[in-house]
Amino acid sequence: MSCKIMGDNYMRNQDKVFNLKVFAKNAIQLGITAVFVTPGLSAAESAGFGIEEVVVTARKRVENLQDTPVAITAMSSETLDRRMIGGTEQLDQVSPNLQFATYGPITGNSSASQVFIRGIGQTDATSSVDPGVGLYIDDVYIGQSVGGAMDFRDIANVQILRGPQGTLFGRNTIGGAVLLTTAQPGDDFGGKVKLGLGEDELIEFSGAVDIPLTDTLKSRFTYGTRKREGYVFREDGTDLGDDDTYTLTGKLLWEASDDFNLTIKLDYSEEDENGVPLVFAAINENAAFPAALSVAAGCPGATFPPPSVPTGIVDSRCANDATWQRGEFKNAGTAELESTLESWGFAAIANWELSENWSLKSITSYRELDWGGKRDADNTGFLILHTIMESEGEQLSQELQLNYSSEGLNGVLGLFYYEDEYDETLFVDYTPPPFAATPYFVDVTNNARLDNENWAVFGQFTYDFNDQLSLTLGARYTDETKAVKLNAFQEVGAISFSERFVTQDERILDFTDASISASIQYRWTEAFMTYLSYSEGFKSGGWNPLYNAVQPNLEPTAFNEETAETLEFGFKADISDSLRVNGAIFSTDYTDLQFTFRVGIVPLLFNAGEASIDGAELEFTYAPNENLIIEGSLGYLDASVDSVSNITSSAGAVTAVVTAGNSLPYTPDVTANLGVGYAFHLEGMRLTPRLDYSYTDEQFFDAGNTAEIAQSDAEGLLNFSLTLESANQTWRAVAGVTNLTDETYPVAGNSSLTTATGYAEIAYLRPRTWFLNLQYEF
Repeated sequence: MSCKIMGDNYMRNQDKVFNLKVFAKNAIQLGITAVFVTPGLSAAESAGFGIEEVVVTARKRVENLQDTPVAITAMSSETLDRRMIGGTEQLDQVSPNLQFATYGPITGNSSASQVFIRGIGQTDATSSVDPGVGLYIDDVYIGQSVGGAMDFRDIANVQILRGPQGTLFGRNTIGGAVLLTTAQPGDDFGGKVKLGLGEDELIEFSGAVDIPLTDTLKSRFTYGTRKREGYVFREDGTDLGDDDTYTLTGKLLWEASDDFNLTIKLDYSEEDENGVPLVFAAINENAAFPAALSVAAGCPGATFPPPSVPTGIVDSRCANDATWQRGEFKNAGTAELESTLESWGFAAIANWELSENWSLKSITSYRELDWGGKRDADNTGFLILHTIMESEGEQLSQELQLNYSSEGLNGVLGLFYYEDEYDETLFVDYTPPPFAATPYFVDVTNNARLDNENWAVFGQFTYDFNDQLSLTLGARYTDETKAVKLNAFQEVGAISFSERFVTQDERILDFTDASISASIQYRWTEAFMTYLSYSEGFKSGGWNPLYNAVQPNLEPTAFNEETAETLEFGFKADISDSLRVNGAIFSTDYTDLQFTFRVGIVPLLFNAGEASIDGAELEFTYAPNENLIIEGSLGYLDASVDSVSNITSSAGAVTAVVTAGNSLPYTPDVTANLGVGYAFHLEGMRLTPRLDYSYTDEQFFDAGNTAEIAQSDAEGLLNFSLTLESANQTWRAVAGVTNLTDETYPVAGNSSLTTATGYAEIAYLRPRTWFLNLQYEF
């Protein structure tokens, strides 16, 4: 008997409801709350709210958001500040059908991102698995999921592209892409400094300074640091979920002539934190390891083999002791924890104007990443499973874009090259069932050398038949090689023998892919455009590097790429000078899904499923006057697994936890957000109170739809801020509260309930916190 019902899919068995009641109720309350705002005493000199022209680069060229036939959420630095978005993990509070989670399973690292757009992403954040949503910083592809959760310290704009971006952005943008652009050096000496204070002993500081060196050579230097105590505590006082980070960035911009400029960028980041804020979620008394440990510890009534452990017991000798379940913010584990990261990178971006119609852009980048994570997976006083993961490596990329622009034809031809090399180690301490009821300990080590290389050629052109009708066609060909060299073995202490799971020979996989895209757009009026598009994308295959048993023929298990095809209809409408509404409906065929199955206790990826995803999105901004702004979005998804292949392995029992009809992970049916701000104009100042509300429907954190680690109810997050700034925006003070109503709900989780280890762990939203930010520009 399990202490919780395991894997029962109880949420899917309920009637599917379009859960807007909670959102509507809170949205109405939010609107009523905003009514307390009345006209100010005097008009300030600074410009107020309005519908701004938004420039995007989703098609590798600069164009207006309202002219681009792609579903995009685009935000300037001013918008990010206004909406209190301070990092990537908060982007899902302002963009529809996006989930930007952290604490990727197994990694034990706080920066391990799990990003999903329209139901497509990847939960495995280890170095051997590619993300399903591409992250780009200043046009440079970031190849690893760890490090994807980051603070915004000198961001000029953010673009979130929804749907497959396989033609222009290539591999691993099957769900979409997130584009971050940092600020460029300015023409004059100046900068800004920011100091932040808050609850949990929060202190953060950031600064940026522009230093012109000559008339043609400019520089910009930034620094940022953030420290904050965690919100989950162990018995020894260790706080988990803490922040301890800093970053350094330097940029040089050389404007050699009107036809050529070169940007050189160097960046460095470091994190040294106590560990991820995961806590005990559930344990399976029928699992071999917990039962064996309970027997060895003298748990009353326990015998081996299981089932034998009594349920509902309060006794620290028992693996399912009720005292291990200490609530959302107490961790009962005792094994060592740690989360560290160090990265640096170089980028050179050159732009040439070759002629009136042709230009060339070169993007060269080199990056290194070193990260580690230690976790107590069972979060109890027993050593059921303790993992130590380390990864160190480098990536090199080069992209060339040849752009053409004329009155009726615009487009780009490109070449892309990317390679990375990572050494990844997973060291596992665990206690398996004893021989003769005597516990013994096993150390499993997985060392992997991962070498990836790919190149691609791509092109996309738009032909304007007239001022109203345009056709865009694109294609990309990718050739990719993935090599791995493994050293996986276990050492058994009590009986002193070592066993190898795979041979150390190098294995190589080759993949090729041709992706196409097409769209037709029609501008009905100057303010209203519609488009119909088709796009394809794929996510790379690779090698499973983790094992705890001898593999068939001592060969590692490979998995192939997964693909997506999306048909989309959308519109962009500036209904008036004060109202902008953009929307889309879409349907996606998602094939060869890389599902995680457990072979023994080890999670392995297999291509084992197909899914269909239908959905819709709506985004709006309403600014009826310079004092009031109302903005928000609504996303809807109907996504489920259509079929699952039968997976078998002679290396151990396969736990087929994914079944047809399951929800895709991190894919709530409904997401929505609403923000309201009103500016009071005081003498030489402006005072702006603001409320932001985001809504997320119930969702699962794994493809197996494990109920013990699910967000089982629809949840809402309400934030409040009060901004006082000078009329010329030289200085600004912002006081606010995040999670104003002090909600508690899951944000990530990991489960091995169906394996011999029998545990589940979960992380919750940080409780209500206050903050104060002071900023000065010079």
